[in-house]
Amino acid sequence: MVGARADAHYDSAIDVSSSPDALEAAAVLAHRPLLRTLEEKAQPTHTALLVIDVQNDFCAAGGMMDREGQDLRDVQEMAAALPRLIDAARAAGVLVVFVRNVYSTAENHYLSDVWLEQASRRRSGSYTVWPVCEAGSWEGDFYSVRPLPEEPVITKHRFSAFHNTDLETVLRAHSIRSVVLSGVATNVCVETTAREAFVRDYYVIFLSDGTATYDRAGHETTLSSIDRFFGQVATIEDVVTCWSTVARGQDSAVSPPELAPSPSAS
Repeated sequence: MVGARADAHYDSAIDVSSSPDALEAAAVLAHRPLLRTLEEKAQPTHTALLVIDVQNDFCAAGGMMDREGQDLRDVQEMAAALPRLIDAARAAGVLVVFVRNVYSTAENHYLSDVWLEQASRRRSGSYTVWPVCEAGSWEGDFYSVRPLPEEPVITKHRFSAFHNTDLETVLRAHSIRSVVLSGVATNVCVETTAREAFVRDYYVIFLSDGTATYDRAGHETTLSSIDRFFGQVATIEDVVTCWSTVARGQDSAVSPPELAPSPSAS
């Protein structure tokens, strides 16, 4: 599994105790308390899980990436792990936000000359000969995951989930400070969204095994870049553990007290 290797590689990089002086200095400079640990960053009251572009065109046999001859094994393995992550988020009260692409339309509302020229050179007919993620199509539908009726769905037309969308309005309305990023592709839409989240002052938690792309080197390069400049790399298990503790606490808080035994009849 891609994430298993990445987890081992990044353990030391995310140990904030290795530089306590810098951390304390940061705390003094900051205008509000730092979120120092993964548990603090992933606190459900201020965290959103972004599920990015888990659509048939990018994940399924018969979709765009399959038609281009890409290896889908890592993407499909990652997608199979997402329901557990999403269930844990929902149980803990984390805001779950689904992000999807709509690229192609009959009238071509969204694809610029720049986009189409790039696609014509590098994408084996995708976007030009073949439509990609048309609204209402099987190709644009979600793969292995699906939002609940009350969960926000952000539609985008470029790599970043923030670019000309209402994602930030949704996050600010829910007082979100941290975003957990999952989905495809690690080194394209997920990475672009992570970079923009960081420069918009969100804590970024980037899942090493909750994201995937079509070549291992590209995946690993993005994890290294995110860890160095834009956020904290973690695993699904790391985050689910944080959320499961909260969910168990919520369950115990709402459990009815045990009834005292009835007094014996006289």
